[in-house]
Amino acid sequence: MTAPLVVVKGDATAEEVAALVAVVSGMAAAAQAAADTERPVVSEWSAPHRRVRATFPHGPGGWRASGLPR
Repeated sequence: MTAPLVVVKGDATAEEVAALVAVVSGMAAAAQAAADTERPVVSEWSAPHRRVRATFPHGPGGWRASGLPR
């Protein structure tokens, strides 16, 4: 849907209005192109790096070592 541009104050010529329309159209096209190239949000739960993980340490203190960074 396009909204009409209305000159509220002043006396714009046809060339000035055409230049304004060209700038606004270019900004809208650039915003759409930027929105199309954004990466989709991937849930951390389904991230591929979560499938490849080290095994938990076993033995005494293993539960404590499982929560510590390596």
